[in-house]
Order: sequence, then C-alpha cells, then structure tokens
Amino acid sequence: MSLQASLDRPVHILVDQSEDHHPFLGWLSCILKPILVSSADGPQQIKEKILKPLEAGEFIWLVGEGPFINRTRQWLDDVSAVAADRTYPIIPAYLGNIWGSLFSFIGGRLRFKFPERFPYDVPIIYGSPIPPATPFHTIGQVMQDLREVCCQRQTCTRQPLHHSFIGAVRRHPFRFVFGDATRPSVSSIQALAGAVALARILWPNWKAQETIGILLPPSVAGSLVNIAATLTGRTCVNLNYTAGRRTMEAAITQARLRTIVSSRLFLRKANIDLPEKAEMIWLEDLRDCIGTPQKIAAMGLALFCPIKWLEKVCGAQGHSTVDDLATIIFSSGSTGDPKGVMLSHLSIDANLQGVAQRLPVDSQDRLLGILPFFHSFGYLATLWFPALYGAGVFYHPSPLDTEAIGEVVHKQKVTILLATPTFLQLYARRCQPEQFRSLRLVLTGAEKLLDRAARAFEDRFGLRPIEGYGVTECAPVISVNCSDAHAAGFSHPVSRSGTVGLPLPNVSVCIASPDTFEQLPIGAQGMLLVKGPNVMNGYLGRADLTAQVMRNGWYLTGDIARIDEDGFITITDRLSRFSKIGGEMVPHGQIEEALHQAAGVDTQHMAVTAVPDDRKGEQLVVLHTFAEEVIPMILEKLAASGLPKLFIPRRDRFIKVEAIPVLGTGKLDLRTIKRIAYERFARQHDIHSS
Repeated sequence: MSLQASLDRPVHILVDQSEDHHPFLGWLSCILKPILVSSADGPQQIKEKILKPLEAGEFIWLVGEGPFINRTRQWLDDVSAVAADRTYPIIPAYLGNIWGSLFSFIGGRLRFKFPERFPYDVPIIYGSPIPPATPFHTIGQVMQDLREVCCQRQTCTRQPLHHSFIGAVRRHPFRFVFGDATRPSVSSIQALAGAVALARILWPNWKAQETIGILLPPSVAGSLVNIAATLTGRTCVNLNYTAGRRTMEAAITQARLRTIVSSRLFLRKANIDLPEKAEMIWLEDLRDCIGTPQKIAAMGLALFCPIKWLEKVCGAQGHSTVDDLATIIFSSGSTGDPKGVMLSHLSIDANLQGVAQRLPVDSQDRLLGILPFFHSFGYLATLWFPALYGAGVFYHPSPLDTEAIGEVVHKQKVTILLATPTFLQLYARRCQPEQFRSLRLVLTGAEKLLDRAARAFEDRFGLRPIEGYGVTECAPVISVNCSDAHAAGFSHPVSRSGTVGLPLPNVSVCIASPDTFEQLPIGAQGMLLVKGPNVMNGYLGRADLTAQVMRNGWYLTGDIARIDEDGFITITDRLSRFSKIGGEMVPHGQIEEALHQAAGVDTQHMAVTAVPDDRKGEQLVVLHTFAEEVIPMILEKLAASGLPKLFIPRRDRFIKVEAIPVLGTGKLDLRTIKRIAYERFARQHDIHSS
C-alpha cells in the first residue's frame, strides 16, 4: 500500500496462490488486486497473466527480498522474458523500516504486537531504471546499495541505545535480561533500576569526563556499569585485561581516562596487574552507598521518569543523540599496536537491527555470555542485543573454563552459543553431548571456521556451527549464515558451508582490487569493502590511519574475499597474511589449513608467518606444537596433496613452541607469532646481510 500511495498508476503484486488464502492478508486482495501465480505455472502462463497490465502502463511488483528470493528469481526470469520483447524497464525500489512495523514478522508474529514507535514512517527510495535482461546478481547489488542509502538517511528515526533500552524495559518490565553466578536472574526493570542507581552514585566522580574506563568481566555488574555510563552520556571504554598492563595503559592514555570502575575480587582472581594511570573506583565500595531509599528512588525513576529528565538526574551533561560515541573499542592488536575504534550509538543500533533481522530471537531464548565487553562482538551481542531484543543472557567470566561452561549451558538451558572457533574446539573435546542439548544455534566468528572443526563439533553435539564475519570497525557484524527457509515448491538457502554468509540487510559490500580499489566483477577475488551506518566514526586521535582505511565512504577491511552470484561472501585470507615470495602472493591461511589436514588434527597446532629473505623476498616460518619427528611426515603428505612447491615451508623453518599464541578474544596472536619467528630467523638474515 505504501508503494501504491507513492505512484500515480496501479501496482499489481505477484503473489503465490497459497499466500492469498492467509486470513489476515486476504482482505488486502480487494485493494491491491494481486496477480496470483502458482508454482506450477510456466513462462507462457505467467506471460498471459502479466502482459495485459504491462500494456496498460501499470506496474508489476516483485518482492525481491525475504525468505523466498529464489522464487522471485524464477518469476523475474519469466517477467523479464516478457518485458525484454517490449523494452519494459525494471525500476528498483526499496521500502525502508518495514522490519519492526505492524506488518513484519518481528518476534515471529504477524499480528498482536505494537510497532517500535508511533507514528511509524516507511520511506521508499527508487533507483534508476535498468534493462529487463539485467542479471539477477546485478539487480541484487543495486537493491543492496539502495537499502544502505535508505538506512543512512533514516538516522533521525533512530534512538540512542539507552533510550531504546528504557522503552524495552517499560514494555516488558519483568522479562529476564541478565544473569550470572552471583545474581542468577535479573529482570529488565531490575537492570534499569540498578543502572540508574549506579549512575547517580558514580556521576559525581565522572564530572568533566567524556570517557569512562571499565575493567570488568562479562557479568551482571559489568553490564550494569556499561548501561549506567551510557545513561550519564559518557563513552564507555572496556579495557582489555588479557592484553597486559602495558597495553591497558596505552589505551588509558589514548582515551584520556581519569577513572576506571573495577572490582578488587576480579583483579585478584584473574591475577591482573593494576594500571597506574587512572583513579580506581571499586564496586565493593559502591555497594554500601546504595541503600533501600536509593533503590526505591531508582525504581521509580526507571519506571516513570521521562527520558530527558532521567538523563539529567543521572548526571548527563546534555541530551544524547545517535551521533554521540557509545564506546571506544581498542582493537586486539594481533598485527600491531591497538587502535581505538570509535563507535556511535547509530553504528551499534544499526548493527543490532541487522543482526535481529537475520537471527530473530524471543523471550524463550537464552544466550551464553562468555565474550568480554572489550571484544566488539561481546559488547554488541551479549550486552545490548539481549537488552533490546528479548533474549536473556547468562554470563560466565572465562570462555576457557570448559567444565563450568558445560554446566552453565545445561543448567540454564542456553539456546544460543556465541564463541570463536578456538573455543568451540575446546568444548568439543571437553564438554559432554547432553550438556549442550538445549542449544539451537551456535554462531562463530573472529577467525575462520575450518570444515574439520565444524564437523567435529557437529559429530559431538549434533548441531553444526554457522559462521559469521565482522570487524571491530563495522560494529562489528558484516555478514552471517542463518537457517534456510522452505515452502511448498521453493527453497531459499541463506546458509552456505565454507562462506561467512550474506551481508546484513543494512550493509553494502563489494570486492575491489587491493592496488587500484577498482570494483571487481562477481566471483573475482580481491579486497572486501564495506559501507553502511554501522561503519565506525574513525580511529581515536588517528586521522591518518582513518584516511588509510576509508575510500569514498567504503571501509577497506584488509580481508581478501570473493562474492558469488547469490551474494554469499567467502573470506580467503587477510591481506596482511600474504607473503610475496618470488613475485607470487602466498596465503598463510591456506597453508595452515593444508598443514592441519596433513597432520590429521582438528585443533590449532600450527601457525604460519614469514620473515625476510635475500633471494625471494620472504620465507615461510611455521610455529607448531608437535614432536619434531612428526614434521617430515607432515611435509611429505603436504607435498603429495598437490599444493604448489612455493607454498610448502622448508623443514628447517619449523619452530616448536609449547602453545600457539592466542589473544584473549580467541584469535591467533599474529604479532607474537611473527616476533618469535623473527627472533629465530630474521636475525640470521640481518647478520648475513651485514
């Protein structure tokens, strides 16, 4: 109806006959006059049904998105055959903000729900006409670009994160939202009241500060402190406590932190060296400041106080907007010094909305919160996602505590597990199948999910992990696989093994040449570029680095990838994980995978890097945890696998280590790996060169 209202000619939508009998949609037939098409109809039958309205100058509307896009592709081929004979153009049009409206399936329901806001605007953006014979994947790219433009233009309709949280709390005050070992069940109203109480106690310590340091594990306390800081209009900086004191102090200096909220008990249990560059505020000391009167006042404010007033009584210096910074996430520093990634409320909100459309959840779902808040996916998926979209989260402070995690998943009936492939490999070895019986979705990212690791997890627990992809600079999710959709006569695959899935609905992606940044055709391999409202504001205090990774609004991920005709993205390696050997680009990730296959192992026992070489530019180096006598056998199998000789490391370039260096996020610590290799071999190169 919105599309019809924007045009001066009749619009006929192509509808499958089975959908026309829907009790709620049937009455719309009298208004929209749809063209009913059966899955058994052939091109000639479809031609007869659409030719008359086209010749009368009317529009035929094909819904180009949703669960049955393969059916739309079939219809488009039939319609294009008719249109091509008479040069009827295809006019791309995108309807924005449909998700969350009364007519969406948000929450799994078409009826009996309230829209996110009222009034609810539905913008329509039209693209330039394109020829009827245009390939479907090209049309898909056009629609993707229109969708991203629409999302960029709708910033005025979005809200800061804490505004959305307050609205969600007041709609569902008793819904379970957070829990951990100390507080197993915290309702949404309890969470908001707790955050308000904390904010009112803490804000006198935060006067004249724009950034607030937080040094806490994934926990109820950690989530409430983050929400409290956001309520006061400050920017949260969750410090990476696994990176060491020096890295924390570098982040403190860059973010100009003056105070850090932490816990003495946590620092003692985790054996963390206390940073010295900021004043510490201890949670243990705050408990005595929040008595019954403060709790009652906080509850009243949480339930009834207008948002602008609530911000003011919590110590906000002004009214928050979606363009304000919500957090600064310091990159893991796997290949260099950590950089502060500035993410606004809009960036995170847009990413949350995209994830919610691809992976819908409800109040029956429960996430396991093991990813730390200093990890961008942990901050998004285990803090704000459950707070805003209905699924509760149960926190556990360490993803490596496999025995406790198995018990938590079983006892709390966790349905959604978010973890890196490294952590999944640990669980596949040490957790019992019955402990993971409640899981319905296992989503992994941060590093490549190898097929052997996915098979091992599926064999153990009967559930295959699906892979997503993201980078901190994109808040962080870019693409994700999800469950396929089926209907009579049609199937829409939205998951494909070996890929990282389809881009989120409000994200635009393309493949470009790493040298010229010229866009490459479908199927070509090159650097992945991303555009959308989820892209960061830039690197903190580093305009020079920001300029290096941004080109005309596109973010250069540094990842080498390809996109197939159906839109699925395959990541082949990082640009930084290639070596130039004898003039050829040699991918480290591909060599690692071949080495593990030759060794017949499912877990990370080897890591490939490179050091300088006088003759060929670089030479490969492999860190490993095997016995030395096993290496010749692995190399023999590697040579027999058909891998190019240039890709096979020399026998004397293997270094035995106790464990492969891994960051606290579960990623390979590429910086440490390279340092170990350099200390062993590059010094020899320097000596010979001199």
